[in-house]
Amino acid sequence: MKHGKKYREAAKLVDRTVQYDPTDAVALVKKAATAKFDETVEVHIRTGCDGRHAEQQVRGAVVLPNGTGKTVRVLVFAKGDKVNEAEAAGADYVGGDELIPRIQNDGWLDFDVVVATPDMMGVVGRLGKVLGPKGLMPNPKAGTVTMDVTKAIKDIKAGKIEYRLDKSNIIHCPVGKVSFTEEQLAENFDALMGAIIKARPSALKGQYIRSVTLTSTMGPGIKVSTAKLV
Repeated sequence: MKHGKKYREAAKLVDRTVQYDPTDAVALVKKAATAKFDETVEVHIRTGCDGRHAEQQVRGAVVLPNGTGKTVRVLVFAKGDKVNEAEAAGADYVGGDELIPRIQNDGWLDFDVVVATPDMMGVVGRLGKVLGPKGLMPNPKAGTVTMDVTKAIKDIKAGKIEYRLDKSNIIHCPVGKVSFTEEQLAENFDALMGAIIKARPSALKGQYIRSVTLTSTMGPGIKVSTAKLV
């Protein structure tokens, strides 16, 4: 893959043989971000898990103390009193059965997170083939299947993110924007890593966190030392 001049210049700032202390990695990520837009800072965590085994799955959610820097659009599936509760809590869209054809047939996906009350999961289940591959399916472990829609919406709007293994057993998560201060990014990084370390599957034998890389949307990857993290 060919990289542009800006990327090559930014890559010179990073020593690929070094695993940086998290605070140094955060400073470097900001320095190496040269795009004209406010890049997202992402963490990529390679684990020793084998996600094909249910007991080695890693999935959950954490509220980043300084948010993600992104405006998150929340869709809530609810009925009865929960509709008014969801609207009052700041949901962007609230509905039930009538939303199914809009999502299934019209390809409407103008939302980032889906929350559902447990009694609506029968309805939401019909959207599994659409929402599942996009990582949008509500899940009790992530706190998105709940009767407490107010708390779910407020947490998501405050910067709650979901983490889960991909097919390569890697976790990819945003921890803020390049415009954040180093302290804000470091706090978010610590909160995420703390949650993931707590979520270590008890069935896993051997090394859990294999490598951690910090990067901005257009910037080079920066290896983070895992010594203090585990």
